[in-house]
Amino acid sequence: MKSLGSLITGIIIGVIITGVVGWKMMPGMMLHENVSPYGTEETVNKIKELALQKGWVVPGVKPLHKSIEKHGGGTLPAVMLVNLCQAHHAFNILEDDGNKKISVFMPCTISVYEKSDGKTYIGTMNAGLMGKMFGGRVAEVMKDVSADQQSFIAFAKS
Repeated sequence: MKSLGSLITGIIIGVIITGVVGWKMMPGMMLHENVSPYGTEETVNKIKELALQKGWVVPGVKPLHKSIEKHGGGTLPAVMLVNLCQAHHAFNILEDDGNKKISVFMPCTISVYEKSDGKTYIGTMNAGLMGKMFGGRVAEVMKDVSADQQSFIAFAKS
């Protein structure tokens, strides 16, 4: 009986430790950052060019830093949001009513920003990992989305 209690206690402690470690690692797994060899504008233009070459649409580039300043939030170095869409990928996810809620993540966004060190960085979400969380068709499509996104920023170093 004592060994059964020890076993259950060990399992509970193991689950808690695994949960805490997973929770702490999640941001590093979901969000990636790369240093760009170019300035902000050139980095944005390079991402747009590479996305267009792969058949993606660039619905817009939003200067988030300007909006923050305009609405009283203060002055920041450049933070540009590059919105990207690939109609076939979007359709393949959204044609299933059960997946429509995933539209909250659309269009795909890559951020390009400057930090206080004067360097330009590229921020991306791990689309492949996000897709795995949903499974099924979403996982299949997001695997392709992830590969495309990585090709858009391949010029940047980790």
